[in-house]
Amino acid sequence: MAKLTKKRKDALSKFDKSSIYPLPEAVGIVKDTSNTKFDSSVDMDIRLGVDPRKANQMVRGTVTLPHGTGKTLRVLVMCTPDKEEEAKEAGADFVGLDDYIDKIKKGWTDVDVIITMPSVMAKVGSLGKILGPRGLMPNPKTGTVTMEIGKAVKEVKAGKIDFKVDKFGIIHSSIAKASFDREKIVDNAKELLQTVIKLKPASAKGTYIKSIYVSSTMGPGVQVEPKSVTV
Repeated sequence: MAKLTKKRKDALSKFDKSSIYPLPEAVGIVKDTSNTKFDSSVDMDIRLGVDPRKANQMVRGTVTLPHGTGKTLRVLVMCTPDKEEEAKEAGADFVGLDDYIDKIKKGWTDVDVIITMPSVMAKVGSLGKILGPRGLMPNPKTGTVTMEIGKAVKEVKAGKIDFKVDKFGIIHSSIAKASFDREKIVDNAKELLQTVIKLKPASAKGTYIKSIYVSSTMGPGVQVEPKSVTV
């Protein structure tokens, strides 16, 4: 078993790991136990009562967090020339098409989100083996394949995130920075959770929200009482 560091022991001493806390209290503990030298991310893990192997129980969606994630996202827009100015005015960091297709084929993936349009998806689709494993492949379901390029860029820059349940039935998402006020982190967490609840598959039986944990980068996970959020 790995030896606990002094910082880890100190963090664990500040709360009862076997207890379940209301969301505001859990967020307060996460802030109190975040002891990295950088501004840690606050992450949320939601375990759902679904079977992701079944297509009708896949939970995937997008949400715009009211206070953003605190991260500066690098956005690449791959579009036709007539849409380039719209993308630049909306705040896209990189804009182009064939030149970026060539760069990506050579190994460049130094972006966080890629937005494109339906008419060029045939070209962008050829990058699937590179972009797919990195979670960068544009998808109409997440609003990253659209004719409303400017709107999509602004939404991403404002804190729009996409989420997807993994093969174990868990949604992992970064929702804030530890430097945020507790109320802002709580607001962001509630927005994500309420969106996930709205996406409950009709075929999912039994308890839908099985467990919720919040944590900071390298910090311990704190379990949240689902009823403090879902009722």
